[in-house]
Amino acid sequence: MEVDHGAAGNGNHVQQSRRSTAELSSGPPHKQPLVDDDGRPLRTGTLWTASAHIITAVIGSGVLSLAWGVAQLGWAGGPAAMVLFGAVICYTSTLLAECYRSGDPVFGPRNRTYIDAVRATLGDSKERLCGAIQLSNLFGIGIGVSIAASVSMQ
Repeated sequence: MEVDHGAAGNGNHVQQSRRSTAELSSGPPHKQPLVDDDGRPLRTGTLWTASAHIITAVIGSGVLSLAWGVAQLGWAGGPAAMVLFGAVICYTSTLLAECYRSGDPVFGPRNRTYIDAVRATLGDSKERLCGAIQLSNLFGIGIGVSIAASVSMQ
């Protein structure tokens, strides 16, 4: 490995040394490609990393307010609401997973973003509408979190 110190000279940019084509072709023939079927870098996630991402996404402010919400609904309503919301989340997650590939579910092109899935499913005109709704929702959530943070600081 060769270190490229760049303009700043801090050594943060590490590049592999260039090899000749003879060196590259002498490698093992069963070597896996570094790109997937869409030409993008190969994903290297495992079950452990996926589980870690799910846990960090789920454990947050929603879990912190769960006890208060269940207390407001009571012993019957609280668990019933949790089961109902769990079923809704399972259903919508299944729908979103079905939209991951367009056309053929095995060999169709991947939809890497939510807007890509909307474009492939609904078309270009509704992509703009869904994009506007998605961005306004994100903007509203940002305002709500900012207000909640400022109120909790008082």
